[in-house]
Amino acid sequence: MIDISSLSKIKKLAGTICGNFNAGRIIPLHLIAESEDIEVFYDHYDKGTFDGMTVYDDNQFYIHINIDNHNRYDSPRSRFTLAHEFGHYFIDTHRIGLKLGILEPHPSKIDKVQFDRIEREADYFAACLLMPEESFQRDLYKRKKFSFNVIDELSKEYNVSKTSCALRFAEIGNHPIKIVYAENGNVKWQKNSQGFPYWNLLNDKKVPEGLVMADYFKNIKTSIENPEKIFAMDCFEGVKSEDSRRVFYEHCIVYENCALSIIWED
Repeated sequence: MIDISSLSKIKKLAGTICGNFNAGRIIPLHLIAESEDIEVFYDHYDKGTFDGMTVYDDNQFYIHINIDNHNRYDSPRSRFTLAHEFGHYFIDTHRIGLKLGILEPHPSKIDKVQFDRIEREADYFAACLLMPEESFQRDLYKRKKFSFNVIDELSKEYNVSKTSCALRFAEIGNHPIKIVYAENGNVKWQKNSQGFPYWNLLNDKKVPEGLVMADYFKNIKTSIENPEKIFAMDCFEGVKSEDSRRVFYEHCIVYENCALSIIWED
């Protein structure tokens, strides 16, 4: 777990950078790179290898962005990748570690819950830089009722992916949600808002039959466009008998062998 004081410092650091560029909702990342004399390369590094990598060589910082991993220049995905790599540059311990060779250059993969402290700190920096808490909360509080449309609209307003927007909402949003990411029918990670009533899914690592994404992995559904009702007893651990038919909603985003679901209760 990241120390709270570290999170506070990272949040303040990202806020200072936003203020320096007098940014609206969409912060100009290319101007940050120019102002710090960081060379950014968008190139082909093979699909599935990495999203971004920060390298220090000959007194110069370089950031490599992998366009083979859907990181087109200034796309929502590449913006989070670049902001994450900026985290490795702006966070003192990361930058100094790279300069001294204590922290080896390593490939970063985005749009997932990180377990390594260094990567979690860079992810948090990216989220604070791209979706500053004050403005993000101001915009989400304009929406009186939560639905997937809130995530969809905010992701477009801030030019970020739906995944990174949902993860940010889970941290600082005004309605409890659960995010589940799976590949080939197996749960890779999940994230809960504080206040979401059920922490764990049934079956641990296998996608529960009661989730909409299970139908996708079983080829019952080839595309999913709208939220669908699901029931607590079919999806979550620790459901009391009186709550067995408690209704939740699931919006599932699918791509090839992957699925991401956002789950909430009215």
